[in-house]
Amino acid sequence: MTDWFASPKGATKVQLVDEIPFVSRRSPVLCRNGCVASSQPLASSIGVDLLKQGANAAEAAIAVAAALNVTEPCSCGLGGDMFCLYYDASKREVFAINGSGKSPTALNLEVLQQDCPSSDEQGKINIDKFRFSAHAVSVPGAAQGYEDLLKRHGSGKFSLSDLLEPAAKLAEEGFPVGPITSYHWCSGIDQIRSWMKADESVPLTVDGTSGPKPGEIFRNADMARILRQLGSKGAKEGFYEGFAGQAIVDAVQKHGGVMTLDDLKDHTSTFPNPISAQYREVNLWQIPPNGQGIAGLIALKGLNSLEQQRKCPDISPGNADSYHAMIEMMRLGFADARQYVCDPNCMNISSDFLLDSDRVEKRACHLFDKTKATIAGTPLPSSCTVSFQVVDGAGNAISFVNSNFMGFGTGIVPHGCGFTLQNRGFGFSVEPGHPNAVAPRKRPYHTIIPGMLTFADTNQLYATISNMGGNMQPQGHVQLTVGMVAGGLDPQAAIDFPRFCIADGTQGGQVHMEGEVEEEVVEELKSRGHDICSGIVGHGRAVFGRAQIIKRDRKTGVLWAGSDGRADGCAIGF
Repeated sequence: MTDWFASPKGATKVQLVDEIPFVSRRSPVLCRNGCVASSQPLASSIGVDLLKQGANAAEAAIAVAAALNVTEPCSCGLGGDMFCLYYDASKREVFAINGSGKSPTALNLEVLQQDCPSSDEQGKINIDKFRFSAHAVSVPGAAQGYEDLLKRHGSGKFSLSDLLEPAAKLAEEGFPVGPITSYHWCSGIDQIRSWMKADESVPLTVDGTSGPKPGEIFRNADMARILRQLGSKGAKEGFYEGFAGQAIVDAVQKHGGVMTLDDLKDHTSTFPNPISAQYREVNLWQIPPNGQGIAGLIALKGLNSLEQQRKCPDISPGNADSYHAMIEMMRLGFADARQYVCDPNCMNISSDFLLDSDRVEKRACHLFDKTKATIAGTPLPSSCTVSFQVVDGAGNAISFVNSNFMGFGTGIVPHGCGFTLQNRGFGFSVEPGHPNAVAPRKRPYHTIIPGMLTFADTNQLYATISNMGGNMQPQGHVQLTVGMVAGGLDPQAAIDFPRFCIADGTQGGQVHMEGEVEEEVVEELKSRGHDICSGIVGHGRAVFGRAQIIKRDRKTGVLWAGSDGRADGCAIGF
């Protein structure tokens, strides 16, 4: 049975099934043999083509990531980092790759105090100057991460060159730019232009001055060449020690940075044991610090404790009680993450301590007040990222995230490379003595996080998920998980469900609410002390990130996929 409901604010009427109590913008994609969900249709298509040729989820993911580097350079690229979680169906086990890079050997607080001084206080650092400076460039880890993923989880049927060639061809021949991507691409060109002389042609533009319009063909011959060098020669010789590596060092040093070729040559990925938290019948898996995924796990464990101790009503997505509980638990998670998360070699306490069930339950139940906002915390700035999911015919799955950090990152383009360099170093603290303080050869606090859900009883795959967008990522993982597990929503409906995003994580900080959240819910949250910025629509939805989900039916094996309408992408299956 169906009914017709008017969309919010007079939009076109849409047909809804009874079980979806809001406007869902798309139907889920259902398939059996394999699926890709990403923010770019051409990238999703390339991944599905590889699956049809016999590639497994890891191999298809490398091809998708490379294609996203080409089609969405305003979010990701070989100048940035990657993280992924890989689910091996034969072992029923989740594996992790941390493809984030370290700070240069010669970078420390004293260098920043000298090169980015505050005009207000002697010895202090100007954060705004540091944010997009050459000192914010950390070693880009994506290229090595792609190679390591193939070595560890590839089937042996495809070479790195095989997997990167579709993206290289796309870059060489050109592709039409999507409308949402065009908006963010054009908005970020000034960051690239800021490094250029007045008479110089600006990289990553169609005419040397501006970004591509929606539907305009963009070609990137430099990127095609770098992808082929990486594929044919491997990460070390074909990237870090080769043409790209030298170009990166030259660009950073030209603009005042201290990175050297040795910093690039010494880069390695890490392969930590994933961490998890149980919510009802599922486990949510995350990569441990230096990523912020632990913030979402703390929030989810806190939410689970509140339900078990009857400190809040059962969570029904969309009502004021549900939003209030999730917002408060995210503040709890962010408070811990901001205080402790850093390079794992520098952490003062362990992930096990932060995720200790008794500790989280005591904090959650003691601090939570169902009638008012009481919990404080401070996360880091937002970012621009791509994330995607792949599930193959054998049931292997991957959640993959690739990022420049803030849009084009620093906006610095190494000569002849066709990509920008990340500003991930801005994730460091500039407070002396803080565990996440700027220091040589150190990984910064990282916002990008893949997610994986398994059944708690059997460790079978429940879903592979992600929600790009800086601070939104752990908040998105919590909301997507609660939507599917507690709300019974399919992946597409869970993605489309109106979201909240804590702006700065503090008790008095602003909570952004999407335009479809009911007015009476917003007013109730305001009465409990939340500072709400509501009614966010259009390109303002970027604050809520872009999610991708592929869920596997436990009984039939059917794949249910969703892709975010807040981006240009789609889910494709076969």
